[in-house]
Amino acid sequence: MGARRTGKTFFIKELIENYITEPYILLNGEDMAVAEIFKIRTVENFKALVGSKKLLIIDEAQKLPEIGRALKLMIDTIEGLKIIAIGSSVFDLSNKLGEPLTGRKWDYYMYPFSQSEYSLTENLIETKSRLEQRLIFGSYPELLQYKSSNEKASYLNELINSYLFRDILEYDGIRNSDKILHILTLIAFQIGKEVSLEEIGRKVGISRNTVEKYLDLLSKVFVIFKLRGFSRNLRNEITKTSRWFFYDNGIRNALISNFNSLTLRNDIGELWENYLISERIKYQYNNNIFVNNYFWRTYQQQEIDLIEEKDGKLYAYEIKWNLHKKVKIPKSWKNAYPDSEFTVINRDNYLEWIT
Repeated sequence: MGARRTGKTFFIKELIENYITEPYILLNGEDMAVAEIFKIRTVENFKALVGSKKLLIIDEAQKLPEIGRALKLMIDTIEGLKIIAIGSSVFDLSNKLGEPLTGRKWDYYMYPFSQSEYSLTENLIETKSRLEQRLIFGSYPELLQYKSSNEKASYLNELINSYLFRDILEYDGIRNSDKILHILTLIAFQIGKEVSLEEIGRKVGISRNTVEKYLDLLSKVFVIFKLRGFSRNLRNEITKTSRWFFYDNGIRNALISNFNSLTLRNDIGELWENYLISERIKYQYNNNIFVNNYFWRTYQQQEIDLIEEKDGKLYAYEIKWNLHKKVKIPKSWKNAYPDSEFTVINRDNYLEWIT
């Protein structure tokens, strides 16, 4: 699963060409003929579909009616069958396929390229020289084929207008992307800050509950993700609001129509924070690091950008672009959590943190 245009179909083609040696069937959920076949949810129908094959691959699986029940029936009744289901919308693949397949499936997520992946093919000098481009245009795979900034900006604008919200607009009768775009644009200007759902609702002209619903859907199609406030000891720790981040800087910058170079921007801190936290999330997932992620802030304005809770231990990270800015651990945090680790992440040490 993953956002549109992150390379899921390409990955499956590479898998088929280079790694799969057994006979297989490849189906596309957007094919009307395939959809008709899956409407007949009987053991006999599915046995006739797969025949003697033991591997079934379904692209755009979320397009098929009651896909979870169909896959469960096949897995339970066709001995030795393995299924690879690919889809871009986690709300369909998780909700319709999650509960029926509990204990029978493994989930894999595909994000825009991570720095860990880039590091397989580039040296340190190349990585450092390409940092600004990644802060501005992000890391969607297709960007690699474009050389100019105008081409990259055009691609990202087309991605937003034609692909990114397609799953949401097809879901639950939502027909207009204007309000979704408005919400995301407001979020884009609030990187690293707590987001008020009531305030967004007033600006967009919808209810708080509808804002919450749209944000949930946007997170389920891998556009944004949230950090909740951390609290364990102090009454004055903020916990009822969240901070939202984009999985990709390029999408964030396309929403605010700003692809200027870093020397012309006043939001370098936001770009840097969004980039590093999103890269850290990818790093955690790609390396099977199971943690709880939070931000921390008190009503007295003491704050830390990222808190990781792992194996009963707390790791606090403050993210800074300015190499010369001195950072001290907040006194309230130090007193409340004396056994935690505190690290400043900057341009000198960030690669160790995300690769």
